[in-house]
Amino acid sequence: MATYLQNIKSLYAHRDLLFTWTYRIIRGRYQQSVLGGLWSIIVPTATAVIFSVIFTFFVPVNTGGIPYIVFSYTAMVPWTLFSSSIGDMADSLVGNMNLVSKIYFPREILPIASFLARLVDAAVAFLLLVILMVYFKVQINVGNLVILPFILAIQLCLSLGLGFIGSALNVFYRDVRHVIVLILQIWFYASPIIYPVSSVPEALRPVYFVNPMVGVLESYRVVLLYRGLPNENVLISAGVSVVILVIGYWLFKRVEFQFADVI
Repeated sequence: MATYLQNIKSLYAHRDLLFTWTYRIIRGRYQQSVLGGLWSIIVPTATAVIFSVIFTFFVPVNTGGIPYIVFSYTAMVPWTLFSSSIGDMADSLVGNMNLVSKIYFPREILPIASFLARLVDAAVAFLLLVILMVYFKVQINVGNLVILPFILAIQLCLSLGLGFIGSALNVFYRDVRHVIVLILQIWFYASPIIYPVSSVPEALRPVYFVNPMVGVLESYRVVLLYRGLPNENVLISAGVSVVILVIGYWLFKRVEFQFADVI
């Protein structure tokens, strides 16, 4: 426990570097881009539009009266944050090998900064969700919005935990990045993004909810679209996410001393 507290203190002492590096990532990503930050909207929107055509006109999906474009985009925004940040975090150490091998600083700053940069993208994409909800006259319970930071915190724990694991393993095994892409593709369809949880057979739901993104995505929809509160399944997501964060950070710090030599 004392070691973890020291690590947190060290990270806090280097907070300026964390924010500077986050800004550097954001600026570098869009500096020579024509559309700039609009790409954070274009990608989830294009995906949501495609699925809206398919699941509205060809294979109708029961969304409880919510327009499918809003239904799918509500999940696409947090999923895009999750999947893109995992990929960025996995590459964060290898992609900055000169920095890692020559300068001392808490190495976890690199994956954390990668997540924060994607969080800015998600905030931009969320603005379009607000516009869609206003356009389609989706009513919300303003009081329930206080739950959103809790849901985001769960997603933060899960993303950072997996990001720590991915970035650490990618230093030693460079094909880990390809494995992550494959896993995320499977994970996409194993999560309620293009379909509601109600379409999952009752017999499979106990296993299905072990997937922490199920509780996270469903909670976003319940709060934003259905004016309700998350059920107990979000607690399963919270527990699994915290465990993954603890394991991921422990693994990262356990092998951190080898990064400079291996890279």
